[in-house]
Amino acid sequence: MKTVAYFPVKLNNERTPGKNIKPFSNGKPLMNFVQCALLELKKKNIVDEIYCFCSDEAVIPYLLDGVTFLKRPKYLDEKKTVGTQIYEKFVEMVDADIYVLAHATSPFVTSQHIEKCVKQVQSGKYDSAFCAKKIQNFLWEDNVPLNFELDNPPRTQDMKPIYMELSTPYVYTKDTFKKYHSRSGKNPYICEATEIEAIDIDYPEDFELADVVYTNILSKKEV
Repeated sequence: MKTVAYFPVKLNNERTPGKNIKPFSNGKPLMNFVQCALLELKKKNIVDEIYCFCSDEAVIPYLLDGVTFLKRPKYLDEKKTVGTQIYEKFVEMVDADIYVLAHATSPFVTSQHIEKCVKQVQSGKYDSAFCAKKIQNFLWEDNVPLNFELDNPPRTQDMKPIYMELSTPYVYTKDTFKKYHSRSGKNPYICEATEIEAIDIDYPEDFELADVVYTNILSKKEV
């Protein structure tokens, strides 16, 4: 059973230009984190290959040993491109039984949680898997409460959990993707992530927050 991991990278980001190769305060580029997490799985023979799926060869100097550059079509960098188009092109270019999709913008998802997702799909029990943040809080839509009664609000710990997907990882079989044209199937395994793992970088202030978290919390655990 061939398992392939990949992370799409675009260097001309609109909201935070160059964020994927931008370094934290200690000089470590953002995209190093996802590479290190996936390489841990490769060392354990849980994934067979790792690809950086990017249209720009300027990303190559930022790739770690064990990660392969795969050039994607330039049209996939256009603003109108949606994620599914990128995933479809990768599946078309690289054949595998199971795909592990990750994103550099979720730098703190642990290799242990990615591994757990992969193994659940490899077991055949689930058709897909992803990490998610558990939410137990008061949610509104169009000025109407979504998950509680206005005149009888419960304790947050008693509320039914709602799960918000993280952008790393999405694990799915080739058959699941071909059937649903989606990174998730009808029978997914959901791995609960921590608050720190749920940090996602879209805007410059997100990058600054992630830098603070890494510098003041996570980097000290690496020593």
